[in-house]
Amino acid sequence: MSSLLKIEPHQTRTLKWWNTRRNKIDFDPPYQRKGRLWSDKDKSYLIDSILNGFDIPKLYLADYQFGPSSLNTKRLPYAIIDGKQRLEAVFDFFDNNLCLDENFIWRLAPNEKLGGLSLQDLHHNFPDAAEEFENSSLTIMSVFTDDETLINDLFVRLNRSKPLTGAEVRNAIAGPVTAVIRELCKHSIFSETIKFSIKRAGDNNAAAKVLIFEYYEELVKTKKKDLDRFAESSEVSREKLELSARRVIDTFNEMSDVFIPHDTLLSSSGLFPVYYWLVRITNPELHKYIRRFLINFEEDRKLLRDHQRIGGALNPIHSKFARYDTLNRSTNDVGSHRGRIEILKEMMRNYFYNNLKIPENSIFRF
Repeated sequence: MSSLLKIEPHQTRTLKWWNTRRNKIDFDPPYQRKGRLWSDKDKSYLIDSILNGFDIPKLYLADYQFGPSSLNTKRLPYAIIDGKQRLEAVFDFFDNNLCLDENFIWRLAPNEKLGGLSLQDLHHNFPDAAEEFENSSLTIMSVFTDDETLINDLFVRLNRSKPLTGAEVRNAIAGPVTAVIRELCKHSIFSETIKFSIKRAGDNNAAAKVLIFEYYEELVKTKKKDLDRFAESSEVSREKLELSARRVIDTFNEMSDVFIPHDTLLSSSGLFPVYYWLVRITNPELHKYIRRFLINFEEDRKLLRDHQRIGGALNPIHSKFARYDTLNRSTNDVGSHRGRIEILKEMMRNYFYNNLKIPENSIFRF
C-alpha cells in the first residue's frame, strides 16, 4: 500500500455479485456518516433509476485486496468511502425489505404493473425485471492508500456538495481528538438514555462539546468553528485528552443513573451539555434528586410561558425563567452555557433547601 492516493475503476461487477460479498465490505470506517439516513422513498427512487438505466453517481471503496494496510482494522477487502446509502438501498431490495414505488413504471415494459413489488415478487411475476436489476452494475472506484488523512479528505471532498452536518465533517478529521470523540459515542448514554436524534452525528457533536469542557476544565464556546479548531489542533496534549475522556465517561455513567431511558428531559441536544455540567458539579449523594428538580423546573418554565401568553406581569422568579429561555436560543455561546448553569444552580439551591432541607454548602462539589 502507498501513502499516496491512487484511484482507479474497479472491475465491473453485477449487483448480484456485490450482494453475495456484502460481508466483505466495512460499512462503518471512522470517517463514515451513520447509515439509514435515506427514507424508503429515496431508496425506491434509486432502484427505479437502476432498473430504468439512469446514470448513478460513482461509489468509492477503499481497496485492501492488494496488500496489508494499517487502516484495515477489520481485515476486510473493502471499506466504504462514498456510497453507503446507495449500497444499503440495493441490499435492502435484495433482502425484500424494500419495494418499488407504487407509481413505478419500467421503461422496458411500461404497461406492466410493477409498482409496490419487492424483488421476490419480481422473481415470481416479472423475472425479466428481476434479472435486469441483478445484472445491473454500478460504477465503483477503488481507492488505494495507507494514509488515513487522504481518505478522510477524499470523503469530505466527495461530500462537499451534500448537506453534511458540522459534526459529520469533523468526524472525518484524522487525529486524537476525533478518535476520542468516536470512543465516547459508544457509551450507552447515546443508545439508551438520550432522546434527541443521533442520525446526523448528533452524538458526535454532543460528545465533542462535553470533551472540550473537560479539556479546558470550564464551560467554553462550542460553536462549529471552536469544535473544529479543537479537533484539528496539533497542540492538544494526549495525556490531558485521555484524562478529559475519563472524566467524560465518569460523568456519562452518573448521568445514566440520574436520567431514565430515552428521557424526555434529554430531548434537546442543546440542553445536553448543560445537564452534563450540572451533574458533574453536583454532590454525587444528591444525584438521585436532580431529575425531580429538573422536572419541577421545566414545569415552572411552562407555567411561565402560559402566564406570559395571557399578559401576566413578571415577578423576580419569572424573570429568571425568561432569562433562561433567552439563553436557550444561543446554546453554543459561552455566556449561554454559564448563564443557564448559574440559573440552574440558584434554583437548585432553593429547591433543595425548601423541599429537602439540604443546606447550600453541601449541594455542589466545587
